[in-house]
Amino acid sequence: MSEIVKLLLLFSLGSVAGFINVMAGGGSTLTLPVLIFLGLEGSLANGTNRVAILLQNLSAIISFKREKYEKFRLSFKLAAFALPGAILGALLSVKISDELFEKILAIVMMGIIITLIIPNSKKDLIKENATYNPWYVYPALFGIGFYGGFIQAGVGFIIMATLHHLMRLNLIYTNMHKVFIIFLYTIPAIIVFAITENINWIYGLTLAGGMAFGGWWAVKLAVKKGEKIVRVILLIAILIMALKLLNAF
Repeated sequence: MSEIVKLLLLFSLGSVAGFINVMAGGGSTLTLPVLIFLGLEGSLANGTNRVAILLQNLSAIISFKREKYEKFRLSFKLAAFALPGAILGALLSVKISDELFEKILAIVMMGIIITLIIPNSKKDLIKENATYNPWYVYPALFGIGFYGGFIQAGVGFIIMATLHHLMRLNLIYTNMHKVFIIFLYTIPAIIVFAITENINWIYGLTLAGGMAFGGWWAVKLAVKKGEKIVRVILLIAILIMALKLLNAF
């Protein structure tokens, strides 16, 4: 496979993964195996993928801003509580078997599906210009950050479920906060991978271009079609990921 074909593959796959990531989550389950298939070692593929995740979420943040769906002051506050948890989780993580990891993650995904199948009633959802921030959302975000540092995969799903239910936000605003939180705590990860020379910048930036493109249009579709389309894509993405982890196919 020529280098040009590899780059075209990465951009195309990145567009799909970026759309899935911003609309729901789990896009890295597509991109990481392909990066490894193209010849990158695990740590190098992981670092390269982080470049794409960072720029994808930056693109989504800008797109939300242009669509006038933003509460970035609150987003930053939420991200600030998740950040130390993520750092602590990475530092205190212990080695577990791949099989145990996948089973734990699959159970978490199934739990999230259950919470989304039983949505909040319309009267319980907070209106766009209102604010409802119960104090317990902040320790919850610290815990989510720890989970992101400890296990990482599927953290986007968990952020969405938590903000949707604890803060009673509709899924469009939940998505907006999610991309901001992940963007912020991906920054220190990028620095670590760059310092340790675990980033292929050509592959990373090519993949990032596709993921930024897909993420940009995911925001526009979510805003245009409303919460219903986000819920449907989110449920499908989580179900596929959970079944895959349980070796159902």
